[in-house]
Amino acid sequence: MQLPSGVPVLAVVSGLASGCGPVLLGLAAQRHAGARRLGLWLLALGGALAALSAAVGLFGILSMAEHWDHRQPQRIGLATLIAAGMGLSGVLLCAGLLRLPGAARNPAAALRLVLDGLVIAAGLWFVGWVLLAEPTRLLGEATPTGCLAILVATVTSAVAIGLTFIVAVRSRSPRRALVLAGVGVSLVTGSGLAISTGVCQAGPGVALVGAGLLPFGLLTVALAAQAADGGGEPDADVIRRGTGYAFLPMLAMAGSAVYHLVVGGGFDILAVVAGIVNGFGLVARQYLALNDVRGYASRLAEREAHFRELAHTDPLTGLANRRGLLRAMHAQAASGAPWVLLGLDLDGFKNVNDMRGHDVGDAVLVEVGQRLRTNLRPGDVAARLGGDEFAVLMRARAAEAQRVAERLLGVVGSPYGEESRQVFLSVSIGVADHGSAPDVEAMLRNADLALRYAKQRGKNRVERYDVAYDHLLRRRTTLEHEMRGAIERDELSLAFQPVVSVPSVRPVGAEALLRWHHPELGAVRPDEFIPLAEECGMIAKLGAWVLHQACHQLSIWLAEGHDVWVSVNVSPRELHAPEYVVQVADALRAHRVPPQRLVLEVTEHAVATDLDELIRRLKALRLTGVRIALDDFGAGYSSLGQLRRLPIDILKIDHSLVSEPEPGRSADRAGRVSAPMVDVVMRLGHQLGLEVIAEGVTNPTELAAVVEAGCRFGQGQLFGWGVPAEHLEAMLEAATSPGARVTPGPRQGPAQNVGSVDSSREMRQA
Repeated sequence: MQLPSGVPVLAVVSGLASGCGPVLLGLAAQRHAGARRLGLWLLALGGALAALSAAVGLFGILSMAEHWDHRQPQRIGLATLIAAGMGLSGVLLCAGLLRLPGAARNPAAALRLVLDGLVIAAGLWFVGWVLLAEPTRLLGEATPTGCLAILVATVTSAVAIGLTFIVAVRSRSPRRALVLAGVGVSLVTGSGLAISTGVCQAGPGVALVGAGLLPFGLLTVALAAQAADGGGEPDADVIRRGTGYAFLPMLAMAGSAVYHLVVGGGFDILAVVAGIVNGFGLVARQYLALNDVRGYASRLAEREAHFRELAHTDPLTGLANRRGLLRAMHAQAASGAPWVLLGLDLDGFKNVNDMRGHDVGDAVLVEVGQRLRTNLRPGDVAARLGGDEFAVLMRARAAEAQRVAERLLGVVGSPYGEESRQVFLSVSIGVADHGSAPDVEAMLRNADLALRYAKQRGKNRVERYDVAYDHLLRRRTTLEHEMRGAIERDELSLAFQPVVSVPSVRPVGAEALLRWHHPELGAVRPDEFIPLAEECGMIAKLGAWVLHQACHQLSIWLAEGHDVWVSVNVSPRELHAPEYVVQVADALRAHRVPPQRLVLEVTEHAVATDLDELIRRLKALRLTGVRIALDDFGAGYSSLGQLRRLPIDILKIDHSLVSEPEPGRSADRAGRVSAPMVDVVMRLGHQLGLEVIAEGVTNPTELAAVVEAGCRFGQGQLFGWGVPAEHLEAMLEAATSPGARVTPGPRQGPAQNVGSVDSSREMRQA
């Protein structure tokens, strides 16, 4: 067989061009590191082996060209050698393709791609076998006969095509470079198939076509592999793996097998092996997919458990949160064993946040959680319910829990922080045992009630739940609800306690006292509903109503000619409200009351708040013309220095000073009784230019003592309780009637001759 003269030149050019691809891949591999470098080296080695195999084939063709037809055994051996080299080259090229960025993130993913590629390759090879085998023989006389080299080459080419397809399907954009590299690998294996087929059977022309395609394939691989700079990672979603493309090869094999049987064909061992490979690939792939699903489900379960635990854990302290505590309480309730719940609340924690900042506050909370963990027994559950509120679930009886709670007072109440910047806190604890509640929610409420009671009784103490707390809470809730409509339902009224001139006991003024009579609850004590009004924000509304009602009644008395003044109590919250001064001025103007006839009483406890702000408020009120009285003097926090600064007009001596114990009293030889503390306050008031009223005078002895001290006005049980307006009006009428006379005092002496005097004149003398 005579070859054209240009064939040797073509062979040399093809060999040189084919060698460029591996060289470029080797140079690129030296410039990279990691998995990509390994992939480039595999591609370079595979390309070099393909080029070498093609060179051997071309050399064999040239050497056997003259006796081509007589060298059949030698050609079969050469073709087998070429097919083996090309097969090994295809393996290296496919391995290098899987190591490129974006193809497979790990060996397990690469294995899945290989199995998917084998399934497609087996289907593709089987369809090709049906089309070329008897009786179809699609190529007719050119159909290859049984040759091992052709079989190996077709398998290699089918695997490369299948792997290229699956990589193209599974990789994410951008994937052009990766797909081009796969196409190049398929061209290389296809050229190997052409060379092997040409040497074995088809002739030198087919082999030369394959040798001409080889450089294009290798250069495509080299250029595309260098351009593959980290395309999108392969799809790792378990749900999206092995879907549509898994059915295509099976459908193709099934259709071609049916067709082959219909046309009268049979299946040899090669077709059976192809089916076995396809089935093995599918089964192995589904097994891996099942493992993926199991692992995915396991990770989901772990994450669910982790997030469930997070949902039951306080993120700051690491203790259980409210959900975690309720879960533990339900579990403990189901066990039937005795258990106790402690509710803890840090006293004064808000001041830590306000003065030191929230970072310090958070550090304190973390330390509280650590102390609770280290001071509880195994099995006990400590929880942070929110803010500075904690709880402890103990598997113990009430007596043991009481001892633990007493110990926690000291543990939690110890100083926090460094010695130079220590934070001092106390803790209040409420204790509730399982026998006090029918369910978990009631148990939690009982512990909270006990905690609130501990707060009310002075803090830094342990209180055990008592059923009486429920009655108190229900009544408190009812009072709060009913109070909001008390004004509209006309359930409120004012009582007036007289302020008298002593020793004549002539009424000169009155203190307006709020009273509430509910149609079902009856008379509600002021010391019960007024603190509640302050807590729930109703005090401003009640105070405005009292102010207007008092001014209205005062205007009536003044219109009737009574020389009297009225005092109204003012809460600290009202006093610090920016609009209160305007409210007072509006009430005076609306009821046409002279300002000096209205006295606003401020409790001494209000002085314990912001003194400077209090002084500003009192000065603004005095500018309206009203007078200011400091109530309960001697029972609170005011000092002499503060008293000098306060813009007040009247001092009201607290009952505790007026009714001091008998050993504190003294009597002179004439039998006159004195109260030393009242005498001191009287002297102090006169020095400061203040009028003084003695509160809580309950008997003649106390009256004699305050008169002896020089006090000109008194108030208390001896002169009358708080009475309706008409009763006080009757007292005023009796005091000013023509037949009225001076009420004798409790003793004989010069002070007894003091007659009725003008009350406003007397108070103005202050």
